[in-house]
Amino acid sequence: MRVLLVDDHPVVRDGLRGVLESEPGIDVVGEAGDGAEALARLDALARAGDGVDLVLMDLRMPRMGGVEAIGHVRERFPDVRVLVLTTYDGDRDVLPAIEAGATGYLLKDAPRDVLVDGVRAAAAGRPVLAPSVAGTLMGLVGAPAQDEPVLSPRELEVLRLVASGATNRSAARQLFISEATVKTHLLHLYEKLGVRDRAAAVAVAYERRLLG
Repeated sequence: MRVLLVDDHPVVRDGLRGVLESEPGIDVVGEAGDGAEALARLDALARAGDGVDLVLMDLRMPRMGGVEAIGHVRERFPDVRVLVLTTYDGDRDVLPAIEAGATGYLLKDAPRDVLVDGVRAAAAGRPVLAPSVAGTLMGLVGAPAQDEPVLSPRELEVLRLVASGATNRSAARQLFISEATVKTHLLHLYEKLGVRDRAAAVAVAYERRLLG
């Protein structure tokens, strides 16, 4: 697993590098101090034939912040996952980051094992949310939309499993259906919720109180 670290504090990047590179199968291939530098690093690595699997992204940084950078990463490098690691868990930070395309959202006070597990899960495309972040999403209550999506019972089952971090294979096994059927349900979910990936589907589902 190849990871790019993005944070405007060098000491934070040093600490993250130490934690991640001590784990088997994780290689920190670069660092950046802001979103613009992160995009330049991704470009350079891609030209060298060295793909990145995951970007560990802070949010509030000079020049280009994390939310803007996440959108560019997802547009220009669609196979690269982004896991937010920040100190902020308010709704003005959480929802924009998830809607921009972040696969997960953790806080910098997360225990070492939670961080490492989150990195592995996010790189595999599974949603990762710190408990307080999940609480923030659940607390986002807005006016009901006029065209509120209607999910089938099976789609809701798949959504709940995805929110709990289940892979397609695990969800298929628990629901006694094929992985292809799970993928089909996910595509229908994305279309109904107006999103493009699993993490955004979970975020929107919490916001609209489809998950409780």
